[in-house]
Amino acid sequence: MNLTPFAFSWFTSYFCALFKNKKNMKIIRNKFIPVKGFKAINLFGVLFVRGNAVISEKTLRHEHIHTMQMREMLYVPFYLWYGIEYVIRFFGWSFEKKPCDPNDKPYDRMSFEKEAYGNEHNVDYPKTRKHFSWFKYI
Repeated sequence: MNLTPFAFSWFTSYFCALFKNKKNMKIIRNKFIPVKGFKAINLFGVLFVRGNAVISEKTLRHEHIHTMQMREMLYVPFYLWYGIEYVIRFFGWSFEKKPCDPNDKPYDRMSFEKEAYGNEHNVDYPKTRKHFSWFKYI
């Protein structure tokens, strides 16, 4: 039995769906991803939700913005940039004199997160967002 046509069909339909500007994200609920302590993680445009965690429309918009960022950077470069920027922000944050603010974290200073958190309340943002909008948050 030759599964090649089926596999190719599934592969192309999956990736074509990822590149469409869809409002509905693929959501997979499970008890392993993400690790305990987190509600959800967006991996390659698929939202993994831990157990019965409640995911709000605001969180879906936030993750949709990340999916748009991933798409325009073709996924792997997004993760490379994300990791490198996190390391740079972490070192900058750790050597800076700062008051003890528990909400000030290197994660919150990242350009991808600034764009997503800054626009997660705007229902129309995914429709009006320009490509590489996160660049202005660097």
